[in-house]
Order: sequence, then structure tokens, then C-alpha cells
Amino acid sequence: MKKERVALVTGAGRGLGREIAVGLAGGCRVVAVHYHRGRAAALETAAAVRAAGAASRVLPANLARETEAVRLVRAVEKEFGRLDILVNNVGPFLSKPWAELAGADWEAMFRGNLLASFFTLREALPGMRRRGWGRIINIGFGRVEQAAAFPTVAAYAAAKSGLLILTRTAASTEAGTGVTVNMVSPGLLKGGRLPAAAGIKPGAMGTYADVARAVLFLASDAAAAVTGTNLLVASTWKM
Repeated sequence: MKKERVALVTGAGRGLGREIAVGLAGGCRVVAVHYHRGRAAALETAAAVRAAGAASRVLPANLARETEAVRLVRAVEKEFGRLDILVNNVGPFLSKPWAELAGADWEAMFRGNLLASFFTLREALPGMRRRGWGRIINIGFGRVEQAAAFPTVAAYAAAKSGLLILTRTAASTEAGTGVTVNMVSPGLLKGGRLPAAAGIKPGAMGTYADVARAVLFLASDAAAAVTGTNLLVASTWKM
């Protein structure tokens, strides 16, 4: 990555988002840290980004609201002059028997996991296209490719499946512009949210660092010919 790059990581206050933001710091001039409610945690991430060699700024937004998502992207572009790398990490998780889901549960999953990424992606694309270079990486989940039964995470799985379709659609339309759009889909991660499943061996679980390394590759110049892909990381589990 060239040190002039400006990156934005959504949901970067902790966990996987923090790992990705700090990882990007080594190859970027700026890594903007988005948060919704956890400002203190976001400030810690920003401090870690600075320690790793990049400038940083924390920016709040409820990305389920289109106006706030648009404002977030525009704030980064206005302050730093560009946005080269967008990592759509934010995405709420809900584990609940499907028959008990309310309409509000479905809406929350689709707004948080699909529409939030759609809003930021759509707003970031024009500037990337003008500059002839851009990387958009959406975070999926380990079984997003499977049209299967998901008794306890149906709404979440459906939203992430929609995000995969969005990823590949955007990748197809941006082919030849210098902008790539990909997905990284984590399976079970140490410290992450686990499904109600028995017999999970700790050694079979991945780490935030494993996922971050995949994101860093897709954000690099080396991945210029990789677009529309879904890269599975630590995806060896069943639900």
C-alpha cells in the first residue's frame, strides 16, 4: 500500500474492527475510526493507529440511517481530501429462534448489515472512480455462501447473503475502473460472538489477526486483479 492512502473502518472501536484499523496503519497516511456509541473505545483504537504510524480521527454515525452514513464518508473526504479504502466492518448480530423474530428484528439486521454498507459503499464509489483506485471490503460471515437453514440466525444470515450479492454486483459494475469490491467472511473467532453450538475445539477457531490479514491483502496493490470474491477465514464450523 502507498503511504498516501486514506482508509475508513466502520465499527472500529473494538474487536475485529480495531484489529483491521491498526493493521491498515502501516500502509496508510490516515485511518479514520468510525463508532456509533462507544467513543472511549474508538479513541483507544485511534491511539493505537497513531502508534502504528498513521494519523487518525474518530467519527460517530448511526450507519443504519442513510443521512448519517453519507455524512460520515463526506467528512472523511472533506478533511483528508480522499477516501481510498473502505472497510464495512459494522454489522449487528442477533441469535434468536426464527419463529420468535419480529418484523423489527428483520429490519434491524437488514439495516445494520446490508443497508449500512450499501450507503457507505455508494457514497465512496464516485471519488474512488475519479481517482482510478479504490478498495472496498465488506465483512460477511463464514456460511454466507450457503443457501441453508439457519434456525437461530435467519435474519442475520439473510442480510449477510444480501451483502454478498451487493458486493459482487458492485464489483461487476466497477470492473476496469481501478476499484475492487470484495468480502471477507470470518468463521468462529476467539473473543468473537459464538453460536449455540457444542463441541467447538479452541484450536479450530481463528483470530481477529487472521481476518485482518485477509483484509489487508484485499486492500493492497497486490490484489488489483481480485474483485467480487468472498474470502473465507477460519470457516470450518457448522450451525
